Amino acid sequence: MQKLFYDGSCALCQREINWLGPKLTPHLELVDISTESFSGFAGVSKAAMMQQIHLWQHDHFLIGIDATLHYWQLAGHSWMVKLLRLPPCYWLAKKAYAYWATKRSNCANGDCTL
Repeated sequence: MQKLFYDGSCALCQREINWLGPKLTPHLELVDISTESFSGFAGVSKAAMMQQIHLWQHDHFLIGIDATLHYWQLAGHSWMVKLLRLPPCYWLAKKAYAYWATKRSNCANGDCTL
């Protein structure tokens, strides 16, 4: 079973999961890593998973924008995924995700202001 590991303490992250969750649950398990009981998965620590979104796909992880594009595809947003996979768009999406991920520490207390 595929698993999507997301930070439920981040308001923006939680909003996306609330929006896409019903479309995703037939395809993968949603795991909120912000709970105290979560410590990591498959050798990857909670701290590392809090840095970027992780998606477990059978025997390996998809991380960051690649994880996002995968679960957007599963949720039925294939037109957006096809667009973002085009080389110039993918490069920009990867940079934008990396920027957001580094600034995500502002999500403490539900404030995801960049």
